[in-house]
Amino acid sequence: MAAGDADAATAFIRRFQARVYGLVVTIVRDEGSAEDVAQEAFVRAWKQAHTYDPRRGRVVTWLLTIARNLAIDVIRVKSAQPLEPDVLEERLQRARVAGSSPADQAVPPDERDRMRSAIADLPLEQRRALFLAAYLGRTAKEVGELEGVPLGTAKTRIRAAMLRLRESLEATNEV
Repeated sequence: MAAGDADAATAFIRRFQARVYGLVVTIVRDEGSAEDVAQEAFVRAWKQAHTYDPRRGRVVTWLLTIARNLAIDVIRVKSAQPLEPDVLEERLQRARVAGSSPADQAVPPDERDRMRSAIADLPLEQRRALFLAAYLGRTAKEVGELEGVPLGTAKTRIRAAMLRLRESLEATNEV
């Protein structure tokens, strides 16, 4: 794809379109916007394919990072709505119990279950910080303000949650 091969780009899109769309629709919560953002993610990947470095991670991680950043940009443009801790906890509970969403359908069931289990195993403070940062696109500063904790604490919670998820998911992938 980096060499401009249209067939490679077509194969790339077909391989990852469901995962990209699933991630984006989960973040923006609007199917129309999600389609636009997913398309933009592939356009950006096409244009920036030469910047991909396999030593820094898998191609799917690189692509999903592009999609996530674009989706977060879209929701940041919308007016930021403060979230009370009780409302946040209710959304977290609903997300754990929820049935099949478009994002869920884009990921194989075993991978989805591993992710949900790994997230459920996180301490509440880390789970909330991760949800605010990754799912709602809040900055560490905003997470700190919403949670009533210092910026450093918010950053530590987000990072610790991400590291624990990585360890947990890598351990289950090795089995």
